[in-house]
Amino acid sequence: MRLEGSGGDVGPWKPGGGCTMAVTDRIDAMAAPLCERIGVELVDVEYEGGVLRLVIDHPEGVGMDAIAGVTREVSRALDHEDPIPGTFTLEVTSPGLERTLKRPAHFEQAIGCEVAVKTQPGVDGPRRVTGVLEAADGDGIEVRSADGSSRVFGHDEILKAHTVFVWTPEPKSERRGKDRGDADAPGRKVGS
Repeated sequence: MRLEGSGGDVGPWKPGGGCTMAVTDRIDAMAAPLCERIGVELVDVEYEGGVLRLVIDHPEGVGMDAIAGVTREVSRALDHEDPIPGTFTLEVTSPGLERTLKRPAHFEQAIGCEVAVKTQPGVDGPRRVTGVLEAADGDGIEVRSADGSSRVFGHDEILKAHTVFVWTPEPKSERRGKDRGDADAPGRKVGS
């Protein structure tokens, strides 16, 4: 079915016009199998300000070959399906240090990590919570804050969540030898 100004064949359609699926959901459904074929996971799809951003991941990291392959395959599929009216920029990237958590599987992989959670409006308690992700399953998550208190959230109560990169510098005693060179380092005389 093609409707005037729809941007192409998309669906499912509600009676009387209008699409029930968001653009990001349609792109996710189209791009996920292409990513699997290349050997990476489609972690997230964002569409904002004319930029379509696909975030891909792999347990051993994402290389430029994977990014180029996904870009090529998804670009070809977007040209064929035409799910977005007008012009946009396709961006394919890796998650980086702080990873967005959206699907139950993402939360399960992040158990034991520091996370930041923002709840939907109307959820009891503070809307922003940070702490260690203690548990996660198909129903929801449990976050333990630094003060020792825990909160449980259903997935439907979470607006946004991501891992938090905690930088801990090496103790100075361990850095000292590296900064000045070890006594046994090649080209350095002992006692000089």
